[in-house]
Amino acid sequence: MKCSSHPLLSTADGFATNSADVLILLARVLLAWVFVGVAYGSAINFAGSLGYFTSLKVPAPLLFTSAALFFEILLSAGLILGLGTRYCAILTIVFVVVATAIAHRYWEYPAGAQQIAQYTNFLKNISIIGGALAIFVTGGGRYSLDCALARS
Repeated sequence: MKCSSHPLLSTADGFATNSADVLILLARVLLAWVFVGVAYGSAINFAGSLGYFTSLKVPAPLLFTSAALFFEILLSAGLILGLGTRYCAILTIVFVVVATAIAHRYWEYPAGAQQIAQYTNFLKNISIIGGALAIFVTGGGRYSLDCALARS
């Protein structure tokens, strides 16, 4: 069902409909990009990531840091390739909710730059969850391994 609030939006509706497969691919890659960047940073500075999680007083910080890196790589690959896309979207939501609850409790910081930075990360994570929900609804699209495997 196509619904526009105004006739002038029909151009945008047509573009979205006609470009859906490419836009879904782009959405998957852009959503994954944050995990690619974080995984890369964690891999080249594992000690720094470990120190950060240690400072947050997470239990078993080495295990937690290793698991976070593993999931960031898994999510990146799954979303970019469109393999197990809906499962990756669900895992992304769970991962980001846990990461937000552990690392971005902005209300625990004193008012000022640190609290603003943590609040910004909190909001970014909410947006990531929104993107993951959209990918969960759409699936991987035509340009995904999910689609290629379904055809074979």
